[in-house]
Amino acid sequence: MKMKKIYIIHENNDWTRHLTARLDEINTPYELWDLSDGLIDIQEEPPEGIFYNRMSASSHTRGHRYAPELTDNLLTWLESRNAIVFNGTKAIELEVSKLKQHLALQKYGIQTPETYGAVGKEHILKAAEKLNKFPFIIKHNRAGKGLGVRLLQSIEELKTYVSGPEFEDSIDGISLIQEYIKPADGTIVRSEFIGGKFFYAVKVDSSDGFELCPADSCQIGDVPVVNKFTIIDSLPSEQIKQYEHFLKEQKIDVAAIEFIFDADGVAHAYDVNTNTNYNADAEKVAEKFAMLALANFLKSELEKVE
Repeated sequence: MKMKKIYIIHENNDWTRHLTARLDEINTPYELWDLSDGLIDIQEEPPEGIFYNRMSASSHTRGHRYAPELTDNLLTWLESRNAIVFNGTKAIELEVSKLKQHLALQKYGIQTPETYGAVGKEHILKAAEKLNKFPFIIKHNRAGKGLGVRLLQSIEELKTYVSGPEFEDSIDGISLIQEYIKPADGTIVRSEFIGGKFFYAVKVDSSDGFELCPADSCQIGDVPVVNKFTIIDSLPSEQIKQYEHFLKEQKIDVAAIEFIFDADGVAHAYDVNTNTNYNADAEKVAEKFAMLALANFLKSELEKVE
C-alpha cells in the first residue's frame, strides 16, 4: 500500500521550501506537484492523501504563463473524484482575478474600494473618468507581488502613462482603475488565516511603494527591510468573524486578506491572496510561525484520512 501524503500543488520552489522544511521538521510525508507545465490524466484516480494548492497569480512573471489554468483543471479533476483539497477551485478562481475578489468580498458585506475593470486604453481612460476621484490607482486584474500598481494624480497623467513606453498590460488584458484609500498611518494590514481561522495580522509599511510581498524570496539584494513588517496579534473581533465567514463560504482554507484602515478607522479590503507567504524576520520578533502552524494543520488533516 502506498503511503498517504500531502500533495503540494505549486510552480515556484522558492515559495514551497519553507513549508517543506516545516513538514520535514514534524516528520510528515509530502510530494511536490510542480504545475509550471505537465499533463492531467482524467481517467486516473488521485493518489491517497490530501492536496494543497499553492498556485500563484504571478506565475507568468516566472515564465509559467498557463500554470494557473492547468491548476484549475487539475483541481476540478481532484474535486470530481471527491479528493480532499485545500484551496481548491474557488481559491484559484479568486487568485487570478481581483475583480472577482471584490465581487466576492462585497457579497459578504466587506467594504472594498470603488473599482472598474477595463480592456483597451480608451476604456481605461473612460473608467478613470467614471471614477472621478483623485488620486487613483491603476493595477492588473491578474498580478501578484503588487505588479503593475501605479498611483496617479490626474486623467492627464493616466493618458501619458497608457500611451507611453512604461505602460504594461495585465496578463489577462484587464486593467483595474481603483479608488485610492489613503492609509491612516501609512501602512496596509495583511490578515493571515490558516485552516480558515485567524492566525495573526502583519502591518506593512507602504511608504516605499506597492510591491509588498512578505516572502524573503521577494526581497531585492541588500535593500533593508527592518521594521517594514510588524506582526500584531489581534484585529477587531467582528472583522475577524466577518473574514472567517467569507473564507468558509468561499471554501478557502489558507489565505491572506489585505486591507487598509482609513482616517475614520474603516477597513477597506482590496486583495485576497490564496498563495500566502510570511516574513521570517517579523515572525522571529513576534515568535509566531505561520508556516509551522500551516504544516501542523496539514498534518492533522492528513491523519484524518482513513
